[in-house]
Amino acid sequence: MYKKYIFTLFLGLTLAISSFAQDVYKRNTSAEVQNYIFNLTLNDQSNEILGEALVTVDLENIEDSFALDLIQKSGNFGMELTGVFNGNGKVNYTYANHKIVIQPAQEGTRIRTYRIQYHGIPEKGLVIDKTKYGQRSFFGDNWPNLARYWLPCVDHPSDKASVEFRITAPEYYDVIATGKKIEESNLGNGLKLTRYVEPAPVATKVVTIGVTKFASTFLGKVGDIEVSAWVYPENRLEGFTDFEEATKILNYFINEVGPYSYAKLTNMQAKTAWGGLENAGTIAYNEKSITGKKEIQRLMAHEIAHQWFGNSASENSWNHVWLSEGFATYFAILYQESVDGNDIRKKELIQDREEVIAYYKENPSPVVDNSIKDPLKVLNRNTYQKGGWVLNMLRHKLGDEVFWKGIRAYYKNFQNANAMTEDFRKVMEEVSGEDLKGFFAQWLFLKGYPELKWNWKFKNGKLKINIEQVQSHHIFDVPVEFGIVQNGVIRTETVELTEKSTSVEYELESKPEEVLIDPEVWLLFEEK
Repeated sequence: MYKKYIFTLFLGLTLAISSFAQDVYKRNTSAEVQNYIFNLTLNDQSNEILGEALVTVDLENIEDSFALDLIQKSGNFGMELTGVFNGNGKVNYTYANHKIVIQPAQEGTRIRTYRIQYHGIPEKGLVIDKTKYGQRSFFGDNWPNLARYWLPCVDHPSDKASVEFRITAPEYYDVIATGKKIEESNLGNGLKLTRYVEPAPVATKVVTIGVTKFASTFLGKVGDIEVSAWVYPENRLEGFTDFEEATKILNYFINEVGPYSYAKLTNMQAKTAWGGLENAGTIAYNEKSITGKKEIQRLMAHEIAHQWFGNSASENSWNHVWLSEGFATYFAILYQESVDGNDIRKKELIQDREEVIAYYKENPSPVVDNSIKDPLKVLNRNTYQKGGWVLNMLRHKLGDEVFWKGIRAYYKNFQNANAMTEDFRKVMEEVSGEDLKGFFAQWLFLKGYPELKWNWKFKNGKLKINIEQVQSHHIFDVPVEFGIVQNGVIRTETVELTEKSTSVEYELESKPEEVLIDPEVWLLFEEK
């Protein structure tokens, strides 16, 4: 996802990893949902929705009850329940503190489907508004935990389930949703039913619907995955042009990372609060981003990369959201590098490095920050840009071949599942044969980066480079490259920094024209 238009002792550090590897948010662990079917009726007379959810739950680990999240009515907004059923029979439940607590009957099967009937006006999550052209519209905008405002669910990325949307709406609306369309039927009385099914398990943060007047086009197939664009009719030509590259981006990630998990790939112009929102298979882009100038390549690559990282291989805790946002940030750069070459990688990373430094001066904190309690606040330049930088440095440390082998192994292990930072580290260690505890500890669980003051002198045929780490809280263990320029040719030397001050010497026949620090942009640091 993009924000709107964006956007010691070694033992102590390793112990910090395990202490941070916990979820500080109130997650719902009582239910193991297997499948959702959301029946929603929308109308133009009011913003009230009529809902019926069929929730299939595995009861194996449930002792007395399980809970679903749903925001209750308060004032004009929120949901009211009209009944909870198992088959045709009513079940015992309570509805308080925005949770439906269901007490299953003792007799019955382990896998059961509960039917929840409700209605109300959603304050968030389902955005009912007018498009920038004045057309009425309904858009799901759930990230991070807003699905509970309009859908009874376990609203946490750790719980994933297959999903079906059955949308009944006035027949003049076009309807899209998570999954593949399996039905579109006129019901009479001016109403139309549209059904979409997504067989792959997804978290509720990335399920969506889009209901308004659309123009849509088929962009092609990548393997058996259909790729399309859905935009406002007034933006038809601009939107179709902007989204043309979607098939190329999808093909790149399938080839480089692994199989695509979802039933389709649609890029959709929408009323979203974000620049882009990576809904599984149905990505939403802010309605103002469509210009026809093909200026959203990196944004598209970022959101499509999320289909692998964040949607399929999902963080198991909000504090580890860099596994989603940092990956999408860097893999968008990798796509750009594959198209436009290494210079674009360097350009984008230099810009991201500047943003990390600026953010740190105001918010000195680690990437995995256990002090954050609000899921919205995990979105920052640490989890996006610094997380991407960690992957860039890991790639350089391991080399391209091992890095990509590790990425593919990580995705294969956690496709359609959940992971923590430790899981990613262990996979990369297994593939590389290296101990990466120190690398992960200092870059993800410790705040900051090396702040380097350096100089060079040439005398008596020797080049001397002096480097000092001037940050006070920790001495980083990092390699830094220097480019020694002679006769227009750059000779690269690597210096291992393990102390506060380091000096190295090189014998040269003549004085260098220039000495450059980190010429290939592989190290996150600040030059003082």
